[in-house]
Amino acid sequence: MKSNYKPIGKHIRLVDERNKGLQVQQLLGLSISKQFIPSVANIIGTDMENYKIIRKNQFACSTMQVRRDKKMPVALLKDLDEAIISQAYPIFEVKDEKELLPEYLMMWFERSEFDREACFHAVGGVRGSLELEDFENMQLPIPHIDKQREIVKEYNTIQNRIALNQQLIQKLEETAQAIYREWFVEFEFPDKNGKPYKSSGGEMVWNEELEKEIPKGWNVGVLGDCIDFYNGYGFESEELLNEKLEDCYSVFKMGNIKKGGGFNIDGTKSWIEKSKCVGLKRFVLQKGDLLMCMTDMKDNIGLLGNTALMTVDNEFIVNQRVGLIRTSNEIGVSYRFLYLVTNSAAFLQDLRSRANRGVQVNLTTNEILSTRMILADFETNVKFDNILKVLFSKMDIASVDISISNKLLRLLLSKLATVE
Repeated sequence: MKSNYKPIGKHIRLVDERNKGLQVQQLLGLSISKQFIPSVANIIGTDMENYKIIRKNQFACSTMQVRRDKKMPVALLKDLDEAIISQAYPIFEVKDEKELLPEYLMMWFERSEFDREACFHAVGGVRGSLELEDFENMQLPIPHIDKQREIVKEYNTIQNRIALNQQLIQKLEETAQAIYREWFVEFEFPDKNGKPYKSSGGEMVWNEELEKEIPKGWNVGVLGDCIDFYNGYGFESEELLNEKLEDCYSVFKMGNIKKGGGFNIDGTKSWIEKSKCVGLKRFVLQKGDLLMCMTDMKDNIGLLGNTALMTVDNEFIVNQRVGLIRTSNEIGVSYRFLYLVTNSAAFLQDLRSRANRGVQVNLTTNEILSTRMILADFETNVKFDNILKVLFSKMDIASVDISISNKLLRLLLSKLATVE
């Protein structure tokens, strides 16, 4: 062990400030992805005075089930001055920020090597907890404070680049959705003279099924009219790896799909060797494939029915409870159009209204395929997709940049172990 390695416990102290007088109202939860999230806990009848106050630059962590989850949830409060959190979470702070920056310590906690060490120390049994004493005895390199500031600055620069690209993607998606609504909800697509179709007197016909007028030549169909659909493959848990090796596929799970649409390309937590995927070629994802969440996740309610758009070839294979959608028709409907349709409010409302509501809220293949949608004529679909190509091309570039930036972050985190 290098001389600059010091026990975590030497540089932190536990904090236990209770919410007496209900002075703080904002309630947070702690996610396994090491972030604070709005709490979804049922607090009716709960004594909120017993909840702990966490303040800016303090940490909260969970030492429970570390071995089971193969990760120790821990997060640094940065965006709020104060909040409250369950009394089950230990809260701690850095003793002297002139010796150790909280941001630098959080970088250490984000390393996969830290989680592996925490899992190693976690005691046996069903819960697989990590004793707080063992956590405090874990060590990290603590270079000069100026070096820490340099490292944190580099890390934040990359993080800011990721955030800017994420904002760009969001704005491009919002623009695409606005154009979709203009064309396929308000029917104001350009007519042959380039004027808004409906408001310029374009011919409309009454549709009994929708009980409203739609443009002449358009039809009402279902999603199954223009797609091929496959349920993801059910891999055995013992086949999956917790880290990527050569000749492996990343396993695309529901957690890769973001609420409101979108794909977390770096959210993969499982991999499988390609040698174990013989005969599963149709489940290997290609650029342009759509992936739909078929079950509402316990820790992410509202994800049901949302789709993600695959942006790379031959790197992912789709897991069970994720639906794989591919275009199959000749009426000009593209994967870009389908992405906008499947994440539109009307489509999701219709789809979710027919979901099977048991212990978990699930979608079946038939429910997905029978979801209604308006089908325009071939010429209109092609014109619409020509507009989308420009927007989605910019989104692809931003997504690639995010992926590269995340690789740089992982490289920077890996180098912390050798910092002097």
